[in-house]
Amino acid sequence: MGANAMPILLASLALALLMGFAIQRGGTCLVAAIEEAVQHRRWTRFAALLEATLWVMAGLIALRALGLLPMVPMGFSLHWGAVTGGLLLGVGALVNGGCVFGTVARLGSGQWAWLGTPLGFLGGCFLAHYWGTTATAMPMALPTWLQDLPPALPALVLLPLAVRGGWILHGAWRTRAAPQSAHLATLVIALCFLGLFCVVGAWTYTDVLGELATGRFMHLGLRGLLLPALFAGALLGGWTSGSWQHRCPRAADLARCLAGGALMGTGASLVPGGNDSLILFGMPLLWPNAWLAFTSMCLSIVLALRLTNWLK
Repeated sequence: MGANAMPILLASLALALLMGFAIQRGGTCLVAAIEEAVQHRRWTRFAALLEATLWVMAGLIALRALGLLPMVPMGFSLHWGAVTGGLLLGVGALVNGGCVFGTVARLGSGQWAWLGTPLGFLGGCFLAHYWGTTATAMPMALPTWLQDLPPALPALVLLPLAVRGGWILHGAWRTRAAPQSAHLATLVIALCFLGLFCVVGAWTYTDVLGELATGRFMHLGLRGLLLPALFAGALLGGWTSGSWQHRCPRAADLARCLAGGALMGTGASLVPGGNDSLILFGMPLLWPNAWLAFTSMCLSIVLALRLTNWLK
């Protein structure tokens, strides 16, 4: 390993570790956020997840304005497979008991049954690839609004979010809190994602699982090493918060996580992208299929929760 590669490796591992830590301490999960909104009329967690999209968008604008924006992978134009994929993501997350973010948080608390979720996700991606039901490539160029930034856009976006970020950090400093509030956690997650984007490209762990399922593991390189670092950060978060408890998985829980992960993996192949990829990359770039899939996922979770409550 060259002299220049070692700092990149260490920085990337530290960012992935911190991201996992923040996910666990903030209890980040789309299912929990929607359940909180439906049952208790509280929108704190859901707003925090959407705020993460704004943080990433602001970071991309800042990088573009400074001429430091790395090469952005091609996106996908609007296609109806995103609706079906989002539906499967939502149903799979409910069956699993948490979205892909929530899975990391649960594993960080020592709930080992959720090890079945990434395995199921991997299997779902593999089956979708084998059956030829993955999203058809319809590449899009970098959005024009990001290519040619209007002169006033950086100030209009960055200044309000800078004030908001300062307020969140001030509150955390005043209470001496680690990243455990929903808004502080998503701020840390977004900043870690942007840092990794500058170093290794757009990185989410569901994308890594998708690449493994389609036989592209030889091309992962450093990106593959970040996966265990993410889960190690979540375990560190659970241990330092006192919420870590060794819980042997029951067969029923493991089967549920495998099934939920398989549904999410299949849905992510249709979109393409898991809800972490949608929130942290597709939605900040204003890709229509990402917003369509996210909306479909949210609606499926809301309808399923309301149906469950009605049946009870």
